[in-house]
Amino acid sequence: MKQPIKPPFTEETARAKVQAAEDAWNSRDPERVALAYTENSEWRNRTEFFTGREAIREFLRRKWAKELDYRLMKELWAYTDNRISVRFEYEWRDGESGQWIRTHGNEHWEFDEAGLMRRRDMSANDAPIPESERRYRV
Repeated sequence: MKQPIKPPFTEETARAKVQAAEDAWNSRDPERVALAYTENSEWRNRTEFFTGREAIREFLRRKWAKELDYRLMKELWAYTDNRISVRFEYEWRDGESGQWIRTHGNEHWEFDEAGLMRRRDMSANDAPIPESERRYRV
């Protein structure tokens, strides 16, 4: 079993934390993703605000039921002792219309001493794209 990546972060450990998050989210497994957060983790995702792992699981189930063929890229933007900021892009196909979307955004993360995320603030914008312009493949 791998050791958890814990603060205080260095550039190397911050990059590893970002890569671990990207890998987990690309699994599209709400159970796996939720384990990276504290039991009472606070989230802001666009206009939604919620707290706790069960709420995270419910959010992700709903998200990936709509956002089909989801594929994500995260990039380290900045880090401090126990915080990381990333920019991200992801592409997905709308489950109702079939339209491909590229989502661009930023996230700010705060971690506890064990390396679990206790706060996540996310802002994003969606842009419809033709399938031929996709950058990220499943």
